[in-house]
Amino acid sequence: MKNAIIYTLEFVAINIICGFAIKYLWELLAEKQTYSSAMMITTVVITNILVIAIFLIARWAEVSPKWLRTRQWKVLTWSVIAALGAIIPSAWIQEQMPELPNFLENEFDMMITNRWGYLAIGLLAPFAEELVFRGAILKSLLRSDKLSPWFAIIISAMLFSLIHMNPTQMPHAFVIGILLGWMYWRTGSILPGIAYHWANNSAAYLIYAFYPSSDIQLIDIFKGSSTNVLMAVGFSLLILIPAIYQLHLWMKTAEIGK
Repeated sequence: MKNAIIYTLEFVAINIICGFAIKYLWELLAEKQTYSSAMMITTVVITNILVIAIFLIARWAEVSPKWLRTRQWKVLTWSVIAALGAIIPSAWIQEQMPELPNFLENEFDMMITNRWGYLAIGLLAPFAEELVFRGAILKSLLRSDKLSPWFAIIISAMLFSLIHMNPTQMPHAFVIGILLGWMYWRTGSILPGIAYHWANNSAAYLIYAFYPSSDIQLIDIFKGSSTNVLMAVGFSLLILIPAIYQLHLWMKTAEIGK
C-alpha cells in the first residue's frame, strides 16, 4: 500500500511541476501571457513523456514483451470492442446522475479541438496512465498479502478516479479503472488496458470532433428520440457484455499462454 501511495504522489508531482514549469517558460518566451491550446497540449505531451521515462528508468513499472509473444491478439481485439461497446451506456448512465462540476471543461475543449490534441489524449495518455496505475500501482497492491485481488483493484480504481481531479469524469474513471484492473490482474500485462484505453479516448476524441458542444446529450445525437437512445444503449450492451465474456475466456498470463 505504501508503494502505491508513493507512485500516485510521484505521478501527481510530475504533473504539477511540469504544469507550472511549462506555463512559466511559455509566458516568459511569449510576447504576452497566453493560455492556448498549444501550451496545454505541450504540457500534457511533455508530462506524459516524463512520466513514462521516469517510471521505466526507475523500474517502478515495466513493459515486458513476454505477454505479447504469446500472440493473444483476440484479447487485444476484444479489449477494443469492449471499449467501443461501453461508450454509449457509460454516457447514458452519466446523464441519469446528478450533474457534477466540470472543472477542466475549458482545458479539455482546447486540447480536443486541436489536431495535435490526439497525440496527448489518444496516444500518450493511455500509455502513461496504464503504466502508472496498472503497471506500478496495481502491481504493488496485488503483491500485498493483506489485500485480496479485488480489493487491490478497487483501491487502484479509486486512485485512478481521483487523479483526474474533475468530478464529472470520476464516476466513469472509477468504473473503467475496475475493468482495466481486472484485465491487468488476469494477464499481468498493461497491453490489453492500453488497447482499451486507446479505443475509449480515440472514440471520445472523434465524437467531440463531430459534436463539438460540451453540453450535447445522447438525445441530441439521436434526433430527439428517447426510444432511439434506449435502442442504442441496448445495442451497445449487446457488444459490451459478449466482449467482456470473451475477455474472461481468453485472457491469460504470459506463463499460461506459452
